Amino acid sequence: MRVLYEKPMHGYQLLEEIEERSHGCHKLEPGSIYTLLRRMEERGLLESKWEKVEGGPDRHVYRLTGKGVEALKMGLVSIVKRKRLFEDLVNFYRENFEKPVKEGGEKGNV
Repeated sequence: MRVLYEKPMHGYQLLEEIEERSHGCHKLEPGSIYTLLRRMEERGLLESKWEKVEGGPDRHVYRLTGKGVEALKMGLVSIVKRKRLFEDLVNFYRENFEKPVKEGGEKGNV
């Protein structure tokens, strides 16, 4: 959703963008992305229009709707809350389980 918030695009372009931004960690199959896009459009989160392509097949270009922007914001709020939780857990770990720095050495982990 974030990618489509930044710029409307067609499904294959979206696939490439997600793979690039995730450094290859999220590689979706074309059938999966189009199923997701169709479901999101049915829920009113996206809308699409046909774009004519010279020398190639026409394609759907997707963009977020107002409802989609609101869903994106709610999802990001959830991520920010989870990030705070993880930061708290990391701090707890550091305070309680990391060994103190030894003279002339590095910290050790349990």
